[in-house]
Amino acid sequence: MLGTSFCILAACAPTTDGTQPLAADLHETVVKIPVHEHGLLGDSQRDIVATTYMPDGPGPFPLIVLSHGSPPEPRDRPKVGRYRELPQIRAFVQLGFAVIVPIRRGYGATGGVDEEDAGSCQNPDYLAAGEQAAKDVLAAVTYAQSLPQVDGSHVVLVGQSAGGFASLAAASYAPKGLVAVINFSGGRGGNPAKHPGMPCAPQQMANTIAHFAATTRVPVLWHYVQNDKFFAPDVVATWFAAFQAAGGQGQLIVEPPFGRNGHGMFAVKQSIPIWLPHVEQFLGPLVSMKHPDRANRSL
Repeated sequence: MLGTSFCILAACAPTTDGTQPLAADLHETVVKIPVHEHGLLGDSQRDIVATTYMPDGPGPFPLIVLSHGSPPEPRDRPKVGRYRELPQIRAFVQLGFAVIVPIRRGYGATGGVDEEDAGSCQNPDYLAAGEQAAKDVLAAVTYAQSLPQVDGSHVVLVGQSAGGFASLAAASYAPKGLVAVINFSGGRGGNPAKHPGMPCAPQQMANTIAHFAATTRVPVLWHYVQNDKFFAPDVVATWFAAFQAAGGQGQLIVEPPFGRNGHGMFAVKQSIPIWLPHVEQFLGPLVSMKHPDRANRSL
């Protein structure tokens, strides 16, 4: 199992990027979580930035670990920031979830070397990239499970694009308390400008997904969009077939076209009424949730 230590809030002062006021209604808190790295020169430790959001009350609340994507161009990785998708996060909190958003090594507020770089488009190492991404996701799980407000026995991994892929990778380690995964437009190797719809080495991605699926013990909701310019539906169908053939259990939903590029659907506030009912239906048998009147949701 991947080793991780962390600092408890009482002993580790919260941090902020200094540019965005914290959302008091979501009890937003920014922390640093150490991640252990194993290199040629020995073991080391590196911090990642993560943000927690909580419903009102003492809890304990089931947990969502929300993982960000990866820009096609490396120079844009700092723009990930803290991945404050507040309308989407608020929707999860209103269902009764605690939410933690880790920023993986090499991105946004965490910065530094991108450990999940997959290499060339011709021969990407998706397996190594996924394993590195999983380290950060699992570190966030372990940290959040230490919080008194969190019900560590009901954990859901949620991710968009590269974050969906990171969630699939992390689930393969069968972390304690994991009950489900939600993969929004997940994958790696897409670039709508250079090769729209056709990611780098899609068969290698299928093989990697099958590798992860073989040791995944929870259901996975795959949510994609017809006009995804990163991962076309026929490519996604191949990946999902590989997932199922390796023993993965789950459901694939492909929504009708959304905007100019459906890959970014999750990040658009107006799309929440489209995908949220699927999430509620999928998680209903697995997690006890609140069901606020949709007309009165505050996003």
